[in-house]
Amino acid sequence: MVAKVKPGRRGRRLLIEYPRAVPIALFLLVAAITALSAYAIESGEHDRESAELRERAQAIASAVEQRGNSSAAYLRAGAALFNATDEVDPLLFQSFVTQLQLDSDFRGAEGIGWAKRLRPSEITAFEQRINAFTPGEYSIYPRPTQDDSQLVPVTLLHPDSDRNRRALGFDMYSEPTRRAAMDDAERSARPTATGKVVLVQEGVGSSPGFLIYMPVFQEGRTPRRLKGFIYSPFNAQEFLFSALELETRGEKGVRLYDKAVSPDLLLAEVKPEVETGITVSEPVRIAQHEMVLVVESARDSSLSTMSMITLLFGLLVASLLMMLARLLTQQAREDRAALEWFEEQSSIRNSLTRELNHRVKNTLANVLSIVALTRRRATTLDAFVESLDGRIRALSATHDLLTHSEWGATPIRDVVATELAPYGDGSGGVVELSGPDVELAPNDALSLGLAVHELATNAAKYGGLSQAGGKVSVSWSLVDPETARLVWVESGGPPVAAESERTRGFGTDLIEKVVAHELRHPVKLQFAKEGVHCEMLIPVRRPSDFAIRAKKALHADPKN
Repeated sequence: MVAKVKPGRRGRRLLIEYPRAVPIALFLLVAAITALSAYAIESGEHDRESAELRERAQAIASAVEQRGNSSAAYLRAGAALFNATDEVDPLLFQSFVTQLQLDSDFRGAEGIGWAKRLRPSEITAFEQRINAFTPGEYSIYPRPTQDDSQLVPVTLLHPDSDRNRRALGFDMYSEPTRRAAMDDAERSARPTATGKVVLVQEGVGSSPGFLIYMPVFQEGRTPRRLKGFIYSPFNAQEFLFSALELETRGEKGVRLYDKAVSPDLLLAEVKPEVETGITVSEPVRIAQHEMVLVVESARDSSLSTMSMITLLFGLLVASLLMMLARLLTQQAREDRAALEWFEEQSSIRNSLTRELNHRVKNTLANVLSIVALTRRRATTLDAFVESLDGRIRALSATHDLLTHSEWGATPIRDVVATELAPYGDGSGGVVELSGPDVELAPNDALSLGLAVHELATNAAKYGGLSQAGGKVSVSWSLVDPETARLVWVESGGPPVAAESERTRGFGTDLIEKVVAHELRHPVKLQFAKEGVHCEMLIPVRRPSDFAIRAKKALHADPKN
């Protein structure tokens, strides 16, 4: 069966295995959601702004067309009046303008004018007649060429101002844009606007404008005969301003183009407070002439208040989640470390129990062997007790030494010095110790301690430690990385009896049998006349440390 991992455990495992990636991933996820939310808000704001902009453009376009239609209505009224007369003279024109009582709907126009249609041959007589009615010298310009069949000069223009007088006499039919509009108006018999022109009264280089022409025909003639045009000139900028009075200008930008959106076809412009480039185009038709109205949003490209709040709140939530995930990660790691520590302590406790059982068994075995061998060699109860007491104490001393080292590796020098402590300090007097630093495993240290005790006891009773001038020298060295050799030499004591003359004691059996078995190497024990000589090979086995002992050693040694 495949073990199922619970969601909680899976999440905790992710926190432990990816302590940095998980908080960052959470932050990025919430940040991405926040960014998408802000984008959705901005998209909605943009759609709302576009809809509002489209509605505004339609309203302004309607206002512009209304201004154009109002002006065309006045021209229609003038054309209806002039159609019924044979001649439009200054008095009739002045009377018409006075009775018309132009109101605010006509604002934006430069006025109303009359332009009579002439043949080139009629120029001189016409100029004389006009000069008879109006002071000053009226003169038609530019003069027609041989190819010109007709002229339409500015005859009368209201209001009568210095500015408008500059346009009197100008042959509008000589200019292509005006001529095309007049021809269209004559064919359709309806008000017709020109394209982009510069009004004569404005002067060269001035702001552009346009004109609306309404043809006036001779009534009752078939075919109809064109008498001239009643028209209105418009400064495009003023015309746009007047139209915007009908639709509150606000902060948005408005541009009016002739036929198409192009810089060279720009008629008028009202700049927005902030240029954003977000525009909506709306077609406008003024007196049968197509124009384009462009409305630009004044809303800047910065984020809206709601988007900013969403971003700030989202980033705050993302940061808090990242911090929370970081804390949870830290807690999960600490929990895992605690569990591992408890498992480790449990393992250590089990190992300690097993090792304690092993050590107790070995110690009891050694004690039983010592008791058995002592009983065989003792002749009296007191001798048995005395021998057993000394050997148990030797075993206890080595145990104490191992306890201080927490049953770790124990130096040879410490084991030998502990057993020979009652006889000297090893500095070269009665007892002399020499050798490198070599450490032994606990079992080997116990066996060596027993052997040294037996040798020391024998030396104290019969050998080099039994009389003044005697000496014991203990030296050791490494034979190879895994084996050490220890040599015990006695001197200055009583002569040692030959092996055939002495009784074999318990110490000899203990060293040659028990110790040799524990050390896994034979022991060379010689009873020379000058003193006992013993040579032992001891395995240098590094013990397997408990985890708790290894940790203590790690903290104690700064190199690790």
